[in-house]
Amino acid sequence: MKRICSLFLSALLLPGLLTGCGGDPVQTPAASAGDRDSVVIAMPTTSEPEAGFDPAYGWGAGEHVHEPLIQSTLTVTNADLTIGYDLATGMQASEDGLTWTVTIRDDVCFTDGEPLTAADVAFTYNTVKAASSVNDFTMLDYAEAADGTTVVFHMATPFSIWPYTMAAVGIVPEHAYDAADYGSHPIGSGRYLLKQWDRGQQVILEANPDYYGAAPQIKQVTILFMEEDAAFLAVQAGQADVAYTSAVYAGQSPAGYTLTAYQSVDNRGFNLPVLEGTLTGDVLVRRAINMGIDRQEMIDNVLGGYGTPAYSVCDGLPWYTPASEVAYDPAGAAALLDEAGWTMGTDGVRTKDGVRAELNLLYPTGDSVRQALCADFGNQLGELGISCTMEGVGWDTAYDRALTEPLIWGWGAHTPMELYNLYHTEADTGSARYSPYANSAVDACMDAALACSDLEESYQLWQKAQWDGATGVTQEGDIPWVWLVNVDHLYWVREGLQVAEQKIHPHGHGWSLVNNVDQWSWT
Repeated sequence: MKRICSLFLSALLLPGLLTGCGGDPVQTPAASAGDRDSVVIAMPTTSEPEAGFDPAYGWGAGEHVHEPLIQSTLTVTNADLTIGYDLATGMQASEDGLTWTVTIRDDVCFTDGEPLTAADVAFTYNTVKAASSVNDFTMLDYAEAADGTTVVFHMATPFSIWPYTMAAVGIVPEHAYDAADYGSHPIGSGRYLLKQWDRGQQVILEANPDYYGAAPQIKQVTILFMEEDAAFLAVQAGQADVAYTSAVYAGQSPAGYTLTAYQSVDNRGFNLPVLEGTLTGDVLVRRAINMGIDRQEMIDNVLGGYGTPAYSVCDGLPWYTPASEVAYDPAGAAALLDEAGWTMGTDGVRTKDGVRAELNLLYPTGDSVRQALCADFGNQLGELGISCTMEGVGWDTAYDRALTEPLIWGWGAHTPMELYNLYHTEADTGSARYSPYANSAVDACMDAALACSDLEESYQLWQKAQWDGATGVTQEGDIPWVWLVNVDHLYWVREGLQVAEQKIHPHGHGWSLVNNVDQWSWT
C-alpha cells in the first residue's frame, strides 16, 4: 500500500500540481534547470517537522541535527566538525565549567524588524529547556541576559561540549513567540524565511533580504516531502533538482542528473550484550566477532559500494581515535574462539561444555538495508562457527530485547554525547542505556571530558574513553558493540548545480544536506 500511495503522489506531481488538505490545488514550483537562483529538493517524508519550525519542539535538533536556516544559532559546526560562530562573537567557560558567558552581535534583527538581543537568547534557552522533548537540557540550570549583547548560561553540571548544543538551537523572538502558533509562522533572523508550508507536501523558503551575513546565492528553496520511489520518478520527470535516493536506484541513469555520494557517520552496528554466562559475555568472543567481519564485503554486496567501514560511533569526527580500527582477520578470529574454549564441531558450529555457539540477531522490521546487513553479518558469523537466526522486531519491543540479544542499530551525530549515551553507566540501572555494559574507567574518562573547561582538550578525553592504553570500548578493550558500515548518503543532483562542500552527514537523510544551501550555485 505504501508503494501505491507513493506512485499516486508522483502522478499528481508530474503535471506540477499537488492537492492541498482542503482539496484546493497547490502549485508545485517547477525544477530550476532554467532558474539560476532557486532549487527544488526532494527529501524523505520523515524530514517534515511534525511540530513545525519551532526549536522548542525539535526543529534543528534531535537525531538529525542541522542548522535551522530560519533562525540563527549562537555557534555553527565547521566542515571539519569543529566549532565556529554565527550570532556569537566570543564565549568563555568558567574554570569549574558551571558558567558559560557568550557575547553576541549587535547588528541582527528579526524579520519583523525588531532587534535580536541577549534577552531573546536567554528566553529561547529557558523555553527550550522547559518544553523540549527532543534535546536533553538537563545540564542547563537557566540562562540570563547580563546586558544587551551578553548571555550567561548557568549550568547544573559541567558540560564542555555545550558549543555543540548551541549550534542546534535557533533563537526565537521573545516579543513574538507563541508556542501554539510559532511553529507554523516562525519569525527568525536566519538566512531564510518561511514563505509557504503545505503540510504533507512541501515547504518553500525565501532568502531573508535583511540577513546580516553574506546574501544567499540561492534565493528560493523548495522542499518536497516524498517517498523514495516518488522522489526517483520526480527526477525522471525533471521535477526536482536534488533528490535523495538509495543503492536500489544507483544503477539507473536519469538524463541530466548525476548520482552523488556524501560521506556520513550514519553507522550500522550490533550491540553485543555483556552478560555473564552468555556467548557474547566473553570478551574473547566479542573480539573475535569484531575481527572476523569483512566490512568491505558488506559495503560491496549490501550497499552497492556506497559506504565506508565503521569502527566506532564517531568515525571521522574530531573525537574519534584510530585505536578503534581493526583489520579483517578471520584466522585470528578463529584463534580467539579456540582460546575461549569454543571448539569447532563437525557440523560447522562451535560448542563449549555442550553448549552450541548460537545467536538470535534482531533487526527492525521495515528496514530492508538493516535486514540485509543482518543477514550478511549472520552468514559471516556462520563461517566462524557461530550459528545465527534472524528476527524482525518493532521498536516497541526492540529496546527491551536488545538488553539480552544483539540488535542492529543506526547511530551517528555531530556531538560526543553519542558516545556517552551508548557507553556510560546510568545510575538507575547500573549499566549503559541501550545494552548491558559498564566500565568505571570509561565512565571516568567521559565524566572528565564533560567537566573539562577546554573544548579542544575534551576531545582527547573522549578518545581515552574509547581506549586509554589499558581499557576502553575498542578491540583491545571491552568491545561491547561491533560497528559494521557507515552508509553513504546518495542524491541525484541535476547537472549544472554546484552543491557546496558537505560536512560529514549524521544519521538519516534530510536537512543536513541543505545546511549550506545558501552557498549552492548554478553554472
